[in-house]
Amino acid sequence: MTNTHSSNIERTQFNLNPNDHNNEIDDHNNPQTQTATADTALSRDVIRVTNITKRVITTDGTLTIVNNANFTVHAGEAVAVVGASGSGKSTLLGIMAGLDTPSEGDVAINGESLFTLTEDGRAKLRGRLVGFVFQSFQLLPSLTALENVMLPLELAGVADARERALKILERVGLEARVKHYPKQLSGGEQQRVAIARAFVTEPKLLFADEPTGNLDAKTGRAMIDLLFTLNRERGTTLILVTHDLSLADRCGRRLTIDEGVVTE
Repeated sequence: MTNTHSSNIERTQFNLNPNDHNNEIDDHNNPQTQTATADTALSRDVIRVTNITKRVITTDGTLTIVNNANFTVHAGEAVAVVGASGSGKSTLLGIMAGLDTPSEGDVAINGESLFTLTEDGRAKLRGRLVGFVFQSFQLLPSLTALENVMLPLELAGVADARERALKILERVGLEARVKHYPKQLSGGEQQRVAIARAFVTEPKLLFADEPTGNLDAKTGRAMIDLLFTLNRERGTTLILVTHDLSLADRCGRRLTIDEGVVTE
């Protein structure tokens, strides 16, 4: 994998959160308890985007890809980010995930500023809280379907990685294909593996970037049905980048980006 997103996924360290989520916090005004709360559970504001601008220098001058974006995504929401090709939606997603850096502004995930962290710090945060589904699947060709799904769990040191991976591959209908390599799978099957890998770590936040872009219409509809079903079952916050307005209609909210400007 050679692109920015895939290289970051390969480098990501998937850390389990060791904190006790069941501790009852009584003193909400105590700074220490506020920090503990942010560490042990997702706040209502899963993502807060503040004054995000992304500029790049071209031979024709400065190009603004994202222009002063401001919005908040709450826990459990399904939010579509829509826009024409080249509108900046994938760049915005990359910044929200900490895979790209803004020229100005900040993004907070679970109350933690992404861009005050080091690259390794952002990778650890993604490993703890975030899953990804990409248009191009991003499966490692040298690993079987089972091994691809096991990978983030093994990196996290999860003892029952194989059992958990087998369980979710069965959930997405691939129990008979676990020993197959990506080249032996259809496009729809590869995307099922990618969805299983995204959910196997039980992320609180899922980014999906044009997840049906490489699939035919029938297979794409099946993948989206599966994505929304798993998302609903697990209570995950979903941010879905798409140019397909019918797909965006299935989300509870829609953000539109046009020439870098985000509106709702």
